[in-house]
Amino acid sequence: MAIEVGTKAPDFELKDHHGRTVRLSDYRGEKNVVLLFYPFAFTGVCTGELCALRDQLPRFVNEDTQLLAVSADSIFSLRVFAEQEGLDYPLVSDFWPHGEVSRAYGVFDEEKGCAVRGTFIIDKDGIVRWTVVNGLPDARDLNEYVKALDTL
Repeated sequence: MAIEVGTKAPDFELKDHHGRTVRLSDYRGEKNVVLLFYPFAFTGVCTGELCALRDQLPRFVNEDTQLLAVSADSIFSLRVFAEQEGLDYPLVSDFWPHGEVSRAYGVFDEEKGCAVRGTFIIDKDGIVRWTVVNGLPDARDLNEYVKALDTL
């Protein structure tokens, strides 16, 4: 079960698609975070969602907000995916220990070995303020993210 609104967001330290260390705590006190978990790079629904974010990037990466997209893919796969799709925001690898961060947020599908479509909006104090979890085949509505961010 996914963590709930009002919960302190579990901190993590992972590598992005360039091998840079990404820590949720680095944004505490500085930016709200849109933490988006997705199943797999290069798949239809995931590509569509991540490209839609790319096309509206100023709403999700700006002075107040940082987008972090997390999957259990390796950093090498994520690098090729980012280059192929022109994704200029951190694609973060939850590859090893496999799915550890996805499990901490309650969005890891043990049977499939990947995250489901969970999104968490975390405020500058590190508290989850909004969340949505969709099944693997169900795309999320980016307009809902914008509405949630507007309330912070």
